[in-house]
Amino acid sequence: MNDGVTIDFKVHVTTGQFGSRVLHAGERATPPEVPAGRVPRISKLMALAIRFEDLVRSGEVADFADIAELGQVTRARVSQIVNLLNLAPDIQEDILFLPLVAGEREAVSERAVRHIAAEPDWARQRAAWRSIAGATAGVRTR
Repeated sequence: MNDGVTIDFKVHVTTGQFGSRVLHAGERATPPEVPAGRVPRISKLMALAIRFEDLVRSGEVADFADIAELGQVTRARVSQIVNLLNLAPDIQEDILFLPLVAGEREAVSERAVRHIAAEPDWARQRAAWRSIAGATAGVRTR
């Protein structure tokens, strides 16, 4: 029995649990566009330093030596990473939000940031950070 009514809409099929096919109304959602590039290494290390501090403060690990043992790295390397926490808070924030790296070369090197972190005066740290960050395009400075 055909009464001349036609319904027209789009559907798409996805794979469900155990390989079954699932029919969905509407067009297939487009995946979000992934920005080109990767997170700078120094940004990852800054985040790792913050995580290490949280682990010790919460009591999940006894001290940074335990972190070194669990991570199968030397205590010296863990110290290098944790010393990034000696940076002024605004520099830490800048490091966490550095722009993505498109090529192989990093805009800011870990070694340069370690030298800044060794300076106890935050005003001098900020001046040194501005000289490093100002020399690289795309790094924000205050």
